[in-house]
Amino acid sequence: MTATRVPGIPVVEDGVLISTNPASGAEAGRVPVADAEAVNETVRRAAEAARWWQALGYDGRRERLLRWRSLIVRRVEELAELTSLETGKPNADAIVEATAAVEHVDWAARNARRVLGPRKMRTRLLLAEHSGHVEYQPYGVVGVIGPWNYPIVTPVGPISGALAAGNAVVFKPSEYTPIVGQWLVDTFAEVVPEQPVLQAVHGLGEVGAALCRSGVGKMSFTGSTTTAKKVLAACAENLVPAVIEAGGKDALIVDADADIAAAAEAAVWGSMTNAGQTCIGIERVYAVAPIYDAFVDAVVEKAGQLRTGEEIGPITMPRQIDIIREHIDDALAKGGQAVLGGAGAVQPPYVSPTVLVDVPADSSEIRDETFGPTLTITKVADANEAVRQANDTPYGLGGAVFGKKNALRIARRLRSGMVAVNSTLTFVGMGNLPFGGVGESGFGRIHGEDGLREFARAKSITVRRAPSVLPAMTFERTPAQVATIVKALRILYGRK
Repeated sequence: MTATRVPGIPVVEDGVLISTNPASGAEAGRVPVADAEAVNETVRRAAEAARWWQALGYDGRRERLLRWRSLIVRRVEELAELTSLETGKPNADAIVEATAAVEHVDWAARNARRVLGPRKMRTRLLLAEHSGHVEYQPYGVVGVIGPWNYPIVTPVGPISGALAAGNAVVFKPSEYTPIVGQWLVDTFAEVVPEQPVLQAVHGLGEVGAALCRSGVGKMSFTGSTTTAKKVLAACAENLVPAVIEAGGKDALIVDADADIAAAAEAAVWGSMTNAGQTCIGIERVYAVAPIYDAFVDAVVEKAGQLRTGEEIGPITMPRQIDIIREHIDDALAKGGQAVLGGAGAVQPPYVSPTVLVDVPADSSEIRDETFGPTLTITKVADANEAVRQANDTPYGLGGAVFGKKNALRIARRLRSGMVAVNSTLTFVGMGNLPFGGVGESGFGRIHGEDGLREFARAKSITVRRAPSVLPAMTFERTPAQVATIVKALRILYGRK
């Protein structure tokens, strides 16, 4: 029996997941759906592959990962076209996304040994006769659940970190973008044909739940806060640790000495790229009163030049359109004004750029993640008020500040995991910077040194070098030796 197909909505027929373009309905591809038994078997194979992969050492893994990086570069147009077909995003956006993914593979491969390799620690008083060492050991198998909005760079971040650290990976792509996910797995197999070090399992939400319960050593999840809580609940059943990158409601603060034209251009990019379907997208702007009017005019001018269906692609997940419509309607009903777009901007599967002002703080357009090409601009008295309102959210993923004299100080006060100063979204493209949020935006980090360490356990080792001068950790210590320890303790640590 053939299910009714709606463009962009994944359909399962006869055990096969069918992916389609959200605008045209054109089929992007088909993949087999995994049940719980298949997920468990995939993880079992991954555990065997992990032992082989770990045995390659840092140099061996580095060489294979750099070959994968180069393969992606050679075939980047192919990957971009597939991503455009499956998500609807413009080809240029897909190219930029793939470029960031290449950066993360390259950085993880080149830096894993330096960050995770064994290192000696300084000797301390109590055990002066011992040397200390720290090394990082992989978990074995890491499960990665990826999102649909950035199906290349977002999963490649934890995948590259986990692989560089010596783990095998089982990857569950979003059911909205399984074909891009399978492309990543298949191309990796071209450079690592010996063992199934990177595998994919496909399906709907129950497949992700099965992966959490499959015996993986750690999970990495990117998606909504609601789903993140379900992932954590499933992981908690077996105390499986997890890295969570969830929703966001990121804010941009524009100070009085900001370059208004540059700030407006960055605000439009940060809010409208990928049709606003960006976890670190700018959804709120707080502009100080002296430059507010000029900034709003500049944003409206720049956003008004974007062409829906070209620079602004379709909304990839059809049910998100209802959320975007509800947020716009709520903002207008509560007294907000649309200076660009508005209620009529929602024309499925597209939403035209919409800029809203005078939106009250209790509106869903201010409080909740919209995930569409909308932007609210709020006038504030000064930077202090801007910081207070920007931080008035349960989320805390990214953010941005435009200004000169005080921009960095303002950035440090934002409650978020990342901030861009005089730009937007740029921190995602730097492989050496940790990426992650606070509050309902999640915890843990991918990318950079912190990201590598997320996918390996720290292991401490002490080695006796000589007989104990001051025996402490033994029943054979004498009262005189204990007294000597007390004297040494007071000499070394008794003063302020």
